[in-house]
Amino acid sequence: MQKNKFLISTLILCGGGFVVKILSFIIKILYTRILGTEGISLYSLIMPFFSLMVTIAGFGMPQAISKLIAEGKTRSRKIIEQSIIFLLILNFICVILIILSSNFISTTLLHEPRTKVLIIAAALAMPNMALACTLKGYFYGKQRMLPNNISNCIEQTIRLLFIIFILPNLVKKNLVLGIMSFLLLNIVTETASIITFLIILPKNAKLKLTSISYSPPIFKELFKSSMPLVSSRIIGNIGYFFEPIILSNTLLYIGYSSSFFVLEYGIYNSYSLALLLMPSFLIQAICTSIIPEVSKFYSQKKLNLVRLRTKQAIFISSFIGLITVIFVTIFRKFLLGLIYNTNLGANYILALSPFFTFYYLEAPISSILQGLGYGSYTLKTTTIGVLLKLASLFIFSLLHIGLYGLVISEALNIFFVVFKNGSKLKSILKEKTL
Repeated sequence: MQKNKFLISTLILCGGGFVVKILSFIIKILYTRILGTEGISLYSLIMPFFSLMVTIAGFGMPQAISKLIAEGKTRSRKIIEQSIIFLLILNFICVILIILSSNFISTTLLHEPRTKVLIIAAALAMPNMALACTLKGYFYGKQRMLPNNISNCIEQTIRLLFIIFILPNLVKKNLVLGIMSFLLLNIVTETASIITFLIILPKNAKLKLTSISYSPPIFKELFKSSMPLVSSRIIGNIGYFFEPIILSNTLLYIGYSSSFFVLEYGIYNSYSLALLLMPSFLIQAICTSIIPEVSKFYSQKKLNLVRLRTKQAIFISSFIGLITVIFVTIFRKFLLGLIYNTNLGANYILALSPFFTFYYLEAPISSILQGLGYGSYTLKTTTIGVLLKLASLFIFSLLHIGLYGLVISEALNIFFVVFKNGSKLKSILKEKTL
């Protein structure tokens, strides 16, 4: 049973992820139709910034907590307590800073004053996200995946009910009010997750507010584990934030119209990439399961099991990526018509498909390196990859090839990160001792 724990954990996460993905898909269709083109454009405008906030809120703690708990060197309750102290302080400071700078972000950076209240609404959910992330990390470390699946399903069910029964009435009154309420809903969904986790939490890990105290050694270990991971994600989100800025300014400079960029960039992200990324929740499940597994075997010096889990994760990820790319490429027009009622984006799918299988290897390889304690290396690789992508995006966009400059820069980034991290992992696994 112990030997198959990784596969069982992955299958549970995949099954739960599939249910959540179906609910998310239904939710996306419904709120897109309810908000309309203007509403979706406004909502999409703050998504890069919102993604950055979500990354900061969690600060890589779910993976860091799961790693320390899986190693079993410290009591679970102490690990949870230290992460709660750190994340709550961090997130309350961030909320205050975001509120104070919301006017600058909305008017100067985004050039849309209406996004000010949306930014504040999104920021208010950060402390709740922090608490939920801490408890998720505990269950990941114990390799109990069912509680996380239950909480995810509860979150999506709440969102679905809100969209069906409440959102249409709010949008009729005021579009910004409707979008703001949808963002504030994160407070409710994260609170529901926290309650779910606290109910399922074992007695020996139950938290007592009076017993929570600062422990420098544990805090240092948590920070050491989370910092490389969160730094990589923050850098990735910064790259995501600057991508449309660089692309739009370059295309406008060489003579393309603003309407061309808005339309094509929307098609690229909303249709082409969305189809190719549909099974990404399966890769996330593998990444979540593999970190505590390799961390545990690394601490126990069971090198053969580390190699076995690595081979399993890479094989499953490659298989998922290959099947997805082949299926989506062959049936791209049919799928676009069936799901989005359009044939726009088929050309980008065809251009992305030759290298997109490698994308599905990027996260698992990085997660394995993280579990083995090479988070700083993945951070360095991610940073160089983002800089390479942004620089190549600017250069290739000058060649009058429309958004294909973005496709090329995406390919260069994926190849570079997978090659560098893959080479490092291969050299580590060849060593007789880790």
